[in-house]
Amino acid sequence: MGKTVIDVNNNIPFNNNVDYCVGTGRLGLALTAEYLEQLKLVQKEIGFKNIRGHGLFCDDVAIYQEYEEDGITKVEYNYTYIDRIFDSYLELGIRPFLELGFMPEKMASGTQTIFYWKGNTTPPKDYKLWTDMVIALLKHLRSRYGEEVLDWNIEVWNEPNLPGFWYKADMDEYFRLFKETFTAIKAYDERFQVGGPAICGVNDAEWIQKFLEFCKAEGIKPDSVTRHHYTVEFPERIGHYDYSKLEEPVARLANLQSTRDIVESFDEFKGLPIHITEFSTSYTPKGVIHDTNLNAAYLAGQLSHLGDMNTSYSYWTFGDVFEEQGVPFTPFHGGFGLVANGCIPKPTFYTFAFFKQLKEFGTDCILRDDTAVIVKSDKGFAGILWNIDTDDFTRTFTFPTSGEYTLITKTVDEDTCNPLKLWHDMGEPAYLTKAQTELLRDCAKPLFGSDVISAENGKADISLTAKRNGVVYFELTPRTFTPDRGYDYDKVLSFH
Repeated sequence: MGKTVIDVNNNIPFNNNVDYCVGTGRLGLALTAEYLEQLKLVQKEIGFKNIRGHGLFCDDVAIYQEYEEDGITKVEYNYTYIDRIFDSYLELGIRPFLELGFMPEKMASGTQTIFYWKGNTTPPKDYKLWTDMVIALLKHLRSRYGEEVLDWNIEVWNEPNLPGFWYKADMDEYFRLFKETFTAIKAYDERFQVGGPAICGVNDAEWIQKFLEFCKAEGIKPDSVTRHHYTVEFPERIGHYDYSKLEEPVARLANLQSTRDIVESFDEFKGLPIHITEFSTSYTPKGVIHDTNLNAAYLAGQLSHLGDMNTSYSYWTFGDVFEEQGVPFTPFHGGFGLVANGCIPKPTFYTFAFFKQLKEFGTDCILRDDTAVIVKSDKGFAGILWNIDTDDFTRTFTFPTSGEYTLITKTVDEDTCNPLKLWHDMGEPAYLTKAQTELLRDCAKPLFGSDVISAENGKADISLTAKRNGVVYFELTPRTFTPDRGYDYDKVLSFH
């Protein structure tokens, strides 16, 4: 590739909200040690603000309880586990994004369940039982955690447009659930932020359109519109694993834009935040692509554009402690997580870490194209370069500047950070020893590089190589040279 001359006066819109939210397996898993170890690692290296997962009202969390007294069935609530879960979250600097679901078995109108852990996906037999439980929980959380709970996002249910997640994918029944829930919460305190319909990609345009038509007719203004975003074709199942082809990024982003266009077509809802409360490549927890460097590079391209039409986007999920389709057989099983079991970061972990570092470096975007994004700040320049499954390439960026600069690079590609390959070369052990786990952790790190760049004639060039399925982060900052008396770096290097 030729040189790309950087115009430092560019002002390119770029909503880099990479750290707003991340997904998790069902909330009950937060009671386990490995889950919290993985979340601690993710929070240390990336640091998400919010976390969203299923199972808030499922029976393993045990909030909803019934007992009989004098022949009358009465209701009580048990917050022992949810307090332990949310305390752990807040200690790690992350707040709950409350997905209201699924249905407690004793409250459910039917027996349909989903997943290995049998979350009930039928409407409540009595909507007042449901809304009473929701409001009681919000009151409890407010009493325990204070007024910050008012800032916790609330989403009503999960993927009601799929019959597995909502009985018969009954649109009218979901709209009733949303109205009853929204109205009850707003009657309690209108400052709570309540959104929906939390749909996935099936009939998404119809559901968004009809949801907003319903809200308009009922005089309801949701605080946000929520949906999901996955980018693969239907998978092929072989043994324990799912193999899927990636869809074209442009087509998938156009699908997201269509949701924004529908929202903007309603005068009442113009400008409403859209939260992508789940996104990834594959939508299956056995999607082998999740463990690859290709996943890392593809999602770099996604992260550079998801903020164009959405307020936030939540990666599904932070870790591989996850049991929707059963307990995994191997450490690399195609799980959704940024972190494999054993606390081994996958390549995609660093895509998110790099975009977080970019956000912390600066928010003034001066270049964004198909393979790179660059920002500036008073510290200098920073950027990310990625290569989605093409031949290796080198890009040279020319910055109009003077003086000396320090160039720092961090590279993740199939040669420098590829724990999946090492696991394969080791013989694909299903049950790792402590030594094997440590070896995989050691190899799951970026390659660091550095150089001194001297500007000539008011220009400084840097050349970066992105290998196939590689992601490269760089910072270019002014260099102040302060050698100690008698220290000569070149002379040090001349010893033989």
